Amino acid sequence: MSVELAYGIHSVAAILQHEPERIIEVFALKGREDDRVLPIINDAKELGVSVQFMSRKALDDKSDGEQHQGIMARVKAGKQKDESDLKDLLDAKAEAGKAPFLLVLDGVTDPHNLGAVIRTADAAGVDAVIVPRDKSAKLTPTTRKVACGAAEVMPLIVVTNLARTLKMLQDEQVWIIGTAGEAEKDVFQMKFEGPLAIVMGAEGSGMRRLTREHCDQLVKIPMAGTVSSLNVSVATGVILFEAVRQRS
Repeated sequence: MSVELAYGIHSVAAILQHEPERIIEVFALKGREDDRVLPIINDAKELGVSVQFMSRKALDDKSDGEQHQGIMARVKAGKQKDESDLKDLLDAKAEAGKAPFLLVLDGVTDPHNLGAVIRTADAAGVDAVIVPRDKSAKLTPTTRKVACGAAEVMPLIVVTNLARTLKMLQDEQVWIIGTAGEAEKDVFQMKFEGPLAIVMGAEGSGMRRLTREHCDQLVKIPMAGTVSSLNVSVATGVILFEAVRQRS
C-alpha cells in the first residue's frame, strides 16, 4: 500500500469529507484547537482515526518545512486516473447530454503551479485536468496544499501520450483550443462553446510542437505591459473564466 502525507487545513478536511477511508492517522499541533482545526480533529476521532498531538518542530520536520497550518495526515495514496477514466467521463457527459469542459496542461512541472491551476479549474467548473505522464508535476503534498482541497475533488487524469489523447478527444467531437503568444485571435475574440478542451503550455516555452499540431485553434492573452508572459496559473484563470462567461 502506497502512503503519502497531506498537510494544511483545506487538504486534510477535503480528504476527510470526500475520501475518509484513505485517512490512516492525523497529526495536530499541540495546543492548537481553534475553530479551523478542531472540527478536523473531531471528525477524525469520530471516524476512529488516531490523532497525535505534536510540537511545532516535530510537525515542521515531518513536513520538510512546508506550511502545514498545524494539521497533517498520513493517508493512503489516491488512485491515479488514466485514459480509461477520461473515456468514462466523456461517455457520462454524452449520456447526460452535457458538453465536456476540460483543461490540458503541457509541460507544467512546478507542483505549486499545478496546485494553483487545479484550484482555479475547480472554481471554473472544469470536468477534469489532463497531464502527460512525463515532464509534468505530480500530485505531491505541496500540490494538494496549494490546491486548498480542490485536488481531492478535481479529477487529474495522467495520460501516456498527450498527442494521442488530443486526437482521441477530437474523434469524440471535442474542440481543442491551445494557447500561444503568436496566435492571431485573443481570448476575448474566441468562441468557447460546446465540447471543449483548453490547452495551457509551460510558462516561457509554451506547448510542445506535437501538442500544438493537435490543436484546432490557437488563442492568446493580450498583453499591454512590459512583461512577455503570465504565470501559468494566472493565464489559466484568465482563459477559463472567459470560457465560463461565454458558456453560462
